[in-house]
Amino acid sequence: MPALVCVARIGAAHGVRGAVKLWTFTEDPFAVRRYGPLLSKDGKRQFEIAQMREAKDHLVATFKGVATRDEAERLNGIELYVAREKLPATDDDEYYHTDLIGLAAVTTAGEPLGRVLAIHNFGAGDIIEIAPLRGTTMLLPFTNAVVPEVDLTGGRVVIALPQEIEGEDPSPSRPGLVRKERTGGRDP
Repeated sequence: MPALVCVARIGAAHGVRGAVKLWTFTEDPFAVRRYGPLLSKDGKRQFEIAQMREAKDHLVATFKGVATRDEAERLNGIELYVAREKLPATDDDEYYHTDLIGLAAVTTAGEPLGRVLAIHNFGAGDIIEIAPLRGTTMLLPFTNAVVPEVDLTGGRVVIALPQEIEGEDPSPSRPGLVRKERTGGRDP
């Protein structure tokens, strides 16, 4: 199966005619409709958007074959994916999570650190999570200062370990697109 990228998550039912709240993880929220049928994470179920409209902080969508509130309620929490090839090319220093997860992490001296486990964003910028060869996972800012090189062809990221790492316990975040920051922070 090709690499899949999560582009949306279905929320609670909306109304009585099979509509759902839909949170998209694309730059243009309506882009999810252009990718064709959306897939469940395992690729076994397909969802085709019939209608979509903007709401306060999400979209309201209906899917073909879903006509009642009961059917819509059963979809709550399903993440929707598309094949990586269907997504637009990225700009410089911009990567899809799926492109980074699994890459080898090495120090600036070329010593192995581990593998990229995940990318998170808790509201203050993107964080790269490294599963080291030994010890606990590392959460590091995804900036040029800490990640000076991303070599997709070579299958690795270079990490310049900071002297001190501060942070809190990780919590789940949504997958999607991440841009490597040129400075330490980002405005919301």
